[in-house]
Amino acid sequence: MKKVIIIAVGLFLLSSLVFAGKNITLKGSDTLLILGQKWAEIYMKKNPGTVVQVTGGGSGVGISALINGGTDIAQASRPMKEKEKDKMLEKRGIGVNEIPVALDGIAVYVNDKNPVERLTFAQLKDIFQATIRNWKEVGGSDEKIVLYGRENSSGTHVFFKEHVLKKEDYAVRVQPLPGTAAVVNAVAKDEKGIGYGGAAYAKGVKEVLVAHDEESGYFPPNMENIVSGKYPISRYLFWYTAGSPKGEMKELVDWVLSPEGQKVVEEVGYFPLPTEEETGKKEERKEKK
Repeated sequence: MKKVIIIAVGLFLLSSLVFAGKNITLKGSDTLLILGQKWAEIYMKKNPGTVVQVTGGGSGVGISALINGGTDIAQASRPMKEKEKDKMLEKRGIGVNEIPVALDGIAVYVNDKNPVERLTFAQLKDIFQATIRNWKEVGGSDEKIVLYGRENSSGTHVFFKEHVLKKEDYAVRVQPLPGTAAVVNAVAKDEKGIGYGGAAYAKGVKEVLVAHDEESGYFPPNMENIVSGKYPISRYLFWYTAGSPKGEMKELVDWVLSPEGQKVVEEVGYFPLPTEEETGKKEERKEKK
């Protein structure tokens, strides 16, 4: 009887270890959340023995979890900072591996009833620093501007601050919300509102055309403009791992980067990684600027 129990317990522990070895966790960017969940759903159907768990919380949360060993993959809508990479080496004795997985554009949302159609970087900077406080100052109605943004753990918050606000602080009047969906929901209900976030979330709101300046031209955040780099708030979305991925994790990464995985990117509303030819054209455009 004891032998039977011991064998049964041994088999249970062995099966638990095998199962645990196929449990992959993704944590971080709320921008990447719906894409990560869709990838996980399709991948698990194709690979019934693998469990992929996806949670949000912001890029900073995911990166901290990776540094502390709390996730296998950190999803991030901004590049990892050097000090974060150093902390990873210090804590875990291993470097990070950066994997671009998709492209995205940070769209600027206004309410559908707002007559404003286009904004420059200078106008956006003044709006989100509350130098401009009334819509009439940018061609809209005589109404105060209500500002919605992301919490400071968000990669989108950081990217917008670095590229549009030129690393200067947001106005204290910006209402930080816990996720892009919450920003979209707030702007959809508020005729005076403006917010920013991933282009894939823009449902029930209007995306304004954005320009570096009036001479450079205004562009919407669509696939052609984001892949080519014409849309001025374009960015890569990343996965970060501790060292090079191996085993089941490598198989997941390889699938995400495959034509099938990149097709999911487009279906969800994001933008697939550019081809070598598209990348070359984008670099040429940067050099001309």
